[in-house]
Amino acid sequence: MKPRYQKEAAKAAEQFQDWAKQSQQPIQLMFPILPMIELAKQGLGELVRHLGKMFIEEVLEVEAEYLAGPRSKPTEEREAYRWGREQGYCVIDSQKVPIARPRVRSKVHNQEIPLGSYELFQRASLLEESVWHKIMHGLSTRTYKEVVQQFIDAYGVEKSTVSEHFIEASRKKLEIVTTRSLAELSIDVMMIDGTIFKGYNLVVAIGIDRFGHKVILGLRQGATENAAVVGELLDELAERGLKFNQPRLYVVDGGKAIRRAIVNHAGEAAFIQRCQVHKIRNVCDHLSDAETYSVKYKMRCAYEMAEAVDAKQALLKLHDELLTANPSAAASLQEGLEETLTVIELRVGKALRRSIASTNGIESSFSVTERICRQVKRWQGSDQRLRWVASALLFTESRWNRIQGYGQVEALVSAMKAECALRLQKQKAALRPKVSAA
Repeated sequence: MKPRYQKEAAKAAEQFQDWAKQSQQPIQLMFPILPMIELAKQGLGELVRHLGKMFIEEVLEVEAEYLAGPRSKPTEEREAYRWGREQGYCVIDSQKVPIARPRVRSKVHNQEIPLGSYELFQRASLLEESVWHKIMHGLSTRTYKEVVQQFIDAYGVEKSTVSEHFIEASRKKLEIVTTRSLAELSIDVMMIDGTIFKGYNLVVAIGIDRFGHKVILGLRQGATENAAVVGELLDELAERGLKFNQPRLYVVDGGKAIRRAIVNHAGEAAFIQRCQVHKIRNVCDHLSDAETYSVKYKMRCAYEMAEAVDAKQALLKLHDELLTANPSAAASLQEGLEETLTVIELRVGKALRRSIASTNGIESSFSVTERICRQVKRWQGSDQRLRWVASALLFTESRWNRIQGYGQVEALVSAMKAECALRLQKQKAALRPKVSAA
């Protein structure tokens, strides 16, 4: 629950905004020409910042006059009076800049009346969001002051203060990732993958909607990438409105735990696509450098084929070749082979197939996360990893373009619905009692 003074400040800000919408009173700034020229010599940004500070002080004065009336003109109708000035601050260019704010006191209740304009200009959320963006772009808390500070008398840009603002901002980002509603999203493709991050396993789910936009669905931290961790993540997505009974393509790296959790939640509506890039990499890990090029080329050619039957035949032929030369590589190729061909069986167009036949879309976000999190020199705290990862993922999400071949998503959905209907028919037929011949 918010303290009383915070509620009063928020109410004052709303009242000030309501008054500002109705008021036609202009705000004028009187600025001597010589100081303006001197500031302009230092740079236009310096001039604009000082004008901004003057504007804020003038707005505060206008509100004080609205509440207490003009100076030195007392009237009986007044319900408030001026009560001196006090040093405060406003947020300008990600810095706390000191200003002198007027104080107003109520004659009726004999207590200070908070200025709504001061609350608006002082809101720390503006500073938190600015700090978050700058740190996401590579600025560290250690160098923040040297890079950002523009006002000589500004404060609140020390390392510890910047760190506090980032903690609050990153907690809000984590809350967005883990609580935002998914009920209105039409997610047709979901990529799920895990990565080892600073000694912990993080499982992340990314969705692709009907228009080809990628969105972070959720993340989960665990000791290992097991079915329980993935199941909890999918349970959370279901609670937030994601429907698992609609046909959907699930792109995974081949981990059995992830596959088992998906099948438990989606059943016949799940279409599993094993990452082709992971499959090629796993097979080649068993081969020498001399053999790798040839096998990699043959597998890529098979995955480029238009018909799943032809692709499977080519991979089985390669399996027979490897069976004699390297049984371990042959076993790796055979394991989950058919699930690497799901997008071909669904006759997905080549442009879209390149985007959803592997987990590259989610692994690219892992690489951005790793780059951003290099700024942290010492990891501590219960939620620090999750805060940083959630922040990096949301930052990555804001920079994503639509996937290649997004115009073919509609055809993919139609193919999955048709195949899902066939699956249900076969399931019903299998449950019918067999009639014995007379």
